Amino acid sequence: MKIHVGTSGWSYPGWRGRFYPPEIKPPDWLEYYAGHFDTVEINMTFYRSPKPEILHGWAARTPAEFLFTLKANRQITHLKKLQKVEHDLEHLAYLARQLRGKVGCLLYQLPPSLSKDLELLGSFLKILPTGFRQVIEFRHPGWYDPAVYELMSASGAIFCVVSSSRVPPDVVVTAPVAYFRFHGLTGGYRYRYTDEELKKWAEAIRQCGATEAFVYFNNDYQAHAVSNALKLRELLSAT
Repeated sequence: MKIHVGTSGWSYPGWRGRFYPPEIKPPDWLEYYAGHFDTVEINMTFYRSPKPEILHGWAARTPAEFLFTLKANRQITHLKKLQKVEHDLEHLAYLARQLRGKVGCLLYQLPPSLSKDLELLGSFLKILPTGFRQVIEFRHPGWYDPAVYELMSASGAIFCVVSSSRVPPDVVVTAPVAYFRFHGLTGGYRYRYTDEELKKWAEAIRQCGATEAFVYFNNDYQAHAVSNALKLRELLSAT
């Protein structure tokens, strides 16, 4: 099982001195990050569309095996709520192609206000761009339903396993690839996972049945995401 471990973003001023050496300037943080991790989630694409040159630069400044996961723009998930988003999906695929083959997954994080709607989900899954690993993160607990899992399995979409205070931590695998996001528990992004918690998650990841997994930590406060990601990777390698 191939497991990629990283964080949700790399450009955090609070990481300077905790992860990034003080002498390294922000424009060089990505190269430093890529020397320690083999993947990263890009959150900026949720808010705005980066210029192709920016994506080309990211691809050029990282090792050949490095992978970027792009988070879908909020137009798709939060404003249009998965309806009439064909053009937006085409643009997301265009952005992904600018990474020159270094795409991990495309992540669609649904808002907590969007409750279970099988017809809506089925229609959305049919129009997803081909050629990419597609991940959906549900933030309303109503989506945690076998009917949803079956629909996603039939389409090959990946169910995002989440550690947060919002939804159950159920390990649901709907494709050969599994996807895990750690948002933090009490205190959200300020939460730091204990070694015991990470040991349980390492075992869950190893036993999930997927052939490949992507794991990202989003608890960016004081670089907790970095220390937790490094510890989890250490635990996963201790087989």
